[in-house]
Amino acid sequence: MFVGDSMTIGSAGDFTWRYRMWQHLCSLGEPFTVVGPRTALHDKASGEPVSHEYADPDFPPDARRHLAGWGEGWLHMAPLIDDAVRAHRPDVLLVSLGLIDLGFYTTAEQTADNLRCFLGAARAADPLIRTVLLPVIPNVRADLDTAFADQCAEFNVRMAKAVADLDSAASPLLLASRPDGYDLRVDTYDGTHPSPSGEHRLAAAFADAMHQAWGMGGPYVRR
Repeated sequence: MFVGDSMTIGSAGDFTWRYRMWQHLCSLGEPFTVVGPRTALHDKASGEPVSHEYADPDFPPDARRHLAGWGEGWLHMAPLIDDAVRAHRPDVLLVSLGLIDLGFYTTAEQTADNLRCFLGAARAADPLIRTVLLPVIPNVRADLDTAFADQCAEFNVRMAKAVADLDSAASPLLLASRPDGYDLRVDTYDGTHPSPSGEHRLAAAFADAMHQAWGMGGPYVRR
C-alpha cells in the first residue's frame, strides 16, 4: 500500500511514482496486489481528489489504489492507518511523508512523534507488517528557506532514529535512501512535485531498498 502526500497521490495528467512502481513489479513476473482505500488523483481545478485522468489510461483501476492525499502528512495519516491496514490487509507499506507536515503543520519533533504513532497503529492492526520509509527529499523551499531546510534535516535524523529504535524481526522497518542525484530542475515540475524522471527516482528508491535489504523483487530498471 502506497502512503503519502501530494507527491504520491499526484494530480490530473501525472503518471505518478505509484505507476512506475507498478510497472516495475509487473516486470518481475511475480504475483502482487496493490491495495488501499483510494484510487483518484488530485484535481487542481476543484482542489479535490476526484480525477482519474492518469497519463496512461491503461493503468488498471485496481493498481491505482493508495492511501495518499494532497496536503496530508503524518499528522493526517496516523489516525487513518489502523483502519486502512485492517480493511485492506497490506503486507508492505511504502511511505513518503514529512514535507507537508514540516511545511505547514508540525515541527520536526512533533512530526517524528506522529511517525511513531503511525507505526504503532499500523502494527496494532497487523503485528507482521513491513514498512519502508522515504526521508524528506530535496525541494525548492529547503533551497530558499534555511530554517525549513534545518527542520527537514532534523526530521530525517529523527526518522532514522525511529527506524533504529523500532525495527523488529517480526515487523521490519526499512529506511530508503534519498534518490541519488535528485535534481529539482529535471526531476520536478515545480521544485517539489516529481516530473516523469522524478517519479522513476522515487520508485527506484523504494524498489532498490526492498531488494537490497529484504531480497524482495529486483533492482529497479526504468521503462
